[in-house]
Amino acid sequence: MNKDSVSRIEAGTVVYDPRSDKVGEYRGNAGPYALLRPVGGGREWEARPESLRPAPAEERLSAEVRAVNRRSSTPGYPALEAPAPEPVPGCTACAEFVAQRAGAEARCDASAATDAHVLLRRHLRRDHHRGTRPRRIFRFAPYLITQDDTAEPEYEAYCVSGEEADCGAASGPCASPAAVEEWQRGHTQETRHLRYRRSFTDYAVLEPEGTRRP
Repeated sequence: MNKDSVSRIEAGTVVYDPRSDKVGEYRGNAGPYALLRPVGGGREWEARPESLRPAPAEERLSAEVRAVNRRSSTPGYPALEAPAPEPVPGCTACAEFVAQRAGAEARCDASAATDAHVLLRRHLRRDHHRGTRPRRIFRFAPYLITQDDTAEPEYEAYCVSGEEADCGAASGPCASPAAVEEWQRGHTQETRHLRYRRSFTDYAVLEPEGTRRP
């Protein structure tokens, strides 16, 4: 990577510095040098721009894991404890990550073992959908709509007679149509009004099919 290439990369891009054998975040230029900072924070250092190269995913992940381990070993940070993810039987990728983890543990290489642990967990989440929220499936349930026998229906009439405005007289809620009609006759006798708007109100319940009792 030459100086012109470095000047075009964005701050925060993770690059590899072969001189220090470290992966760091590009922060900008300091004179003729590129200014890098350790992944996860820390003391910055200067690197030769022409020697830098973009860090691949594995190197970025290793740097992130080391940063987490560094923070967890610092006073004030709790230790990170997570159970080893279980591989999917018959999956070649799972088997490879498990073999990497076992080899690292045999060499007492905690960093490599953690890398394999994280890679396996990421593979399980991405390719086997482990650790993700299950999809919610809604199924239609047929219901019967029936009148609520425990609540009395209501009948009501409104007088809408009038030349410029409705009369507005109302019967009020009645328990039967006959009571409403009786009120209409009386109101017509008193006012000679002939036009009414009538309404009926009842209560309904929904019951799953097959649960209705005879």
